[in-house]
Amino acid sequence: MSDGSSFYITTPIFYVNDVPHIGHAYTEVAADVLARWHRQAGDDTWLLTGTDEHGQKILRTATANGTTPKEWADRLVSTEWLPLLKTIDIANDDFIRTTDVRHEQNVQRFLQKLYDDGYIYAGEYEALYCVGCEEFKPQSEIIDGTGEYEGQKVCAIHSKPLELLQEKNYFFRMSQFADALLALYEENPEFVQPESARNEVVSFVRQGLSDLSISRSSFDWGIKVPWDESHVVYVWFDALLNYVTAVGYGQDDENFARRWPATHIVGKDILRFHAVIWPAMLLAAGLDVPHRVFGHGWLLVGGEKMSKSKLTGIAPTQITDTFGSDAFRYYFMRAISFGQDGSFSWEDLAARYQAELANGFGNLASRVIAMVTRYFEGVVPPAGRYEEADLAVQATITDATAAADAAIEKLAIHDALSAIWTIVDELNGYITAQEPWSLAKDETQRERLSTVLYTASEGLRALAVLLSPVVPVATLKLWQALGAEDELGALDEQPIRSAGDWGQLPAGTTVNGLEALFPRIDADAVPGA
Repeated sequence: MSDGSSFYITTPIFYVNDVPHIGHAYTEVAADVLARWHRQAGDDTWLLTGTDEHGQKILRTATANGTTPKEWADRLVSTEWLPLLKTIDIANDDFIRTTDVRHEQNVQRFLQKLYDDGYIYAGEYEALYCVGCEEFKPQSEIIDGTGEYEGQKVCAIHSKPLELLQEKNYFFRMSQFADALLALYEENPEFVQPESARNEVVSFVRQGLSDLSISRSSFDWGIKVPWDESHVVYVWFDALLNYVTAVGYGQDDENFARRWPATHIVGKDILRFHAVIWPAMLLAAGLDVPHRVFGHGWLLVGGEKMSKSKLTGIAPTQITDTFGSDAFRYYFMRAISFGQDGSFSWEDLAARYQAELANGFGNLASRVIAMVTRYFEGVVPPAGRYEEADLAVQATITDATAAADAAIEKLAIHDALSAIWTIVDELNGYITAQEPWSLAKDETQRERLSTVLYTASEGLRALAVLLSPVVPVATLKLWQALGAEDELGALDEQPIRSAGDWGQLPAGTTVNGLEALFPRIDADAVPGA
């Protein structure tokens, strides 16, 4: 059982220069699955997401659309980013916007502390800047342009020309923290995950760190530098602080102590900001560094990273309108090893939906409920003497529960699902081998039939609990069909680490009818097929 420890998990806050695509939703679902699991384990859980609304990119986008940055951000948040959370069933505890007063005031408080402590100084700066990344680019990410951009320097990530910027800025003495960061990575190998991401970060820091430009004076859409209002705070310095301003930094010490530090789930393209700049900022301020920074891979479509600018962006509703939110959540958590790049295809989504969700899990649930209804008038029968096959089911459920929890602890969501799916496969094989429909024809086998259907029903009870963080809609329907809500309480209140403890569904529980959890989808209804 849980010791009730704190589990604070965050997604990145997303730029509001455009509408969300499935790459954004993938990150949201991963963080949500981890948060739901920890909540059901009894941990003091908090899931934060939100939007990043300052900086030159937002200013230019708003101007191009004939509006102000704040009006643009308000519109995008209300019509696109908040609805996304409902589309894919995200149970977040908070949603922060960098235009929130609580954020802006405490960014200034943080910055003032670093300035007062001597970590910030004024200087001249000239460097190549990518507006898409909102970053002065290191040499390793500057390449020669081709085609229409031949003769220009372009960003290796966005393939767009870089801008040479020269202005007086304020700088953070990040170079002072290289040794402290290398010690952090050495002493806590789990701090940056997966290992490939950690190696990349360590290699970067070993090359030496430059001081970081943390203000801009050529535009005014941002948080004012408190001691010099002719400057606004560099958008990344501003944005990273959302993780602490959202949980009370500068205004609610008790809540901050309760929540911080966090586990950060980020895309690998923003890993350096979170694993180098962010901990350096925190060390300078005398605050704890995060528990963990996990850089997941990219979603690839046609071999390219998901991107609106490259026309590979797919809206989450294109999937959920056909397959439902559960299938969206399941597919991206099961088909992609969390931490690695993964390719999306409509064909793979449709195939997994049919084979794993509809035929594997959904059909299993329907068959068991139907047989309890047919052979025992809708009442879960008591188990008699357990035989070897029944004990094998129990062992599979016990082992899968432990393995799934261990995988979640490592943020290996795909491994957790693989472990849980051994229960689906075991129960389907068990029913095929035990042939309850044949047992039902022989009155002398009544006790055996009772044991088989109790075993199958109790297996579904465990599956409903274990899968509820991933497919919350279908598992709630199954929970209600099993009659478990009346007997055991709400599904999201079931202690997930005890899901494998046998015998929780009482014999005598009345089941209810169950419609197909994952209805058949015609091939011509699949958008990309």
